Formats: sequence, structure tokens, C-alpha cells
Amino acid sequence: MLRLVSIAAKLWFYKNWMYAGLIAALFLLAVLPLLAGDWSVGLLVAVYLALPAYMLHQVEEHAGDRFRRYVNRRILHMPDALTTVAVVVINVPLVWGVFLAALYLARFVAVGWGLIAVYAMLVNALVHIAAAIVQRGYNPGLATAVLVFLPLSIWGLATIVPLPGVTALQQGIGLGLALLVHVGIVVHVRRRVRMLRERPAGG
Repeated sequence: MLRLVSIAAKLWFYKNWMYAGLIAALFLLAVLPLLAGDWSVGLLVAVYLALPAYMLHQVEEHAGDRFRRYVNRRILHMPDALTTVAVVVINVPLVWGVFLAALYLARFVAVGWGLIAVYAMLVNALVHIAAAIVQRGYNPGLATAVLVFLPLSIWGLATIVPLPGVTALQQGIGLGLALLVHVGIVVHVRRRVRMLRERPAGG
């Protein structure tokens, strides 16, 4: 019985995780006025907003399994090249976890480490825009990438980069991690496509 409940809960989460993120994003935005008064204007706020912004982006991108189906149909031309499990792992423990870690690092170590989240938004926005240009049309997540990610990431960079103590190393690591995550996703998907193509018929 417990196994059945566990499977049902997992299936529910795989289908609805982005809506859980939406609720969390609205909560994070609602408590921001209570926190921002204790922060220097713009410093941690820019980093804090990255997580709810990304959660809102994920609703546009993944509600109804839009992004996975779009990638498999329009780009990879293979129905299950990008899997639901991969989407959840990328977006929940990886994205949410990294953004939360960036906020903690910015608060308790040095504000420059918050650039990890800022650069992640910027790189993701540029990927969505590049995909729209190549595909000559909308892709899931494009609207929030342009309307939310671009202005927020540009504001974050303009606010944080000039601060005393923000180093080139922090900027390089922030940008490098953002690029590495996206490259890692591409490598994973290509490896899976190759595996599916090499699989014997009926296997």
C-alpha cells in the first residue's frame, strides 16, 4: 500500500511540480517586503528575486509538458529523447537548489556569489531567444525569458558587479556555471538520442 502511495505521489509531482513552484514563487514574492527593509537596496533583493522569477518562468515553460514535447518534436525529432525525469531533475534539485545556494552564499559569504543566479537567468534568456531565432517562432518559456529574465538579470549585473569586493573570479564562476549547466543538458540529451538510435528495433 505504501509503495502504491509513493508511486502515485511521484507521478503527481512529475506532472504538477511547476504549479508547486508557482505557489512557492507567490509566497516568496509576498514576504519580500518584510525582508527587503533589512537589506541594502538592490544587493540581496536582485539575488532573492531570481528564484521566484525562475519558478514563474517554469510555469510558462513546462505546464502541460510543453517544453519537453516541444524539444522532442521540433528539435530532436524523437518522442522521448528528453524525459520527464530529466526535466524534473534539472528544474527542481538543480535550478532551485543552485539558486537557493547562491542566495545563501550572497548573504553569508560575499554578495558577488549571487551572480551565479543572475548569470543563470541571463544565459537561459539568451538560449530561449536564440532558439526562437533559429526556429523562427515561439518556444515555451520565451515570454518570461524576455520580459522577466532579461531585465532582472541586467539589473542584477548592474547592481552587483560594481560593488566593492565583487571579483572577476566570482563573475567567471557565475557565468561558467550557467554555461556548464546548459552544456551539460545538451550533452545528456545528445547521449540519450544516440542511445535510442542505437537501440535494436523492438528492444
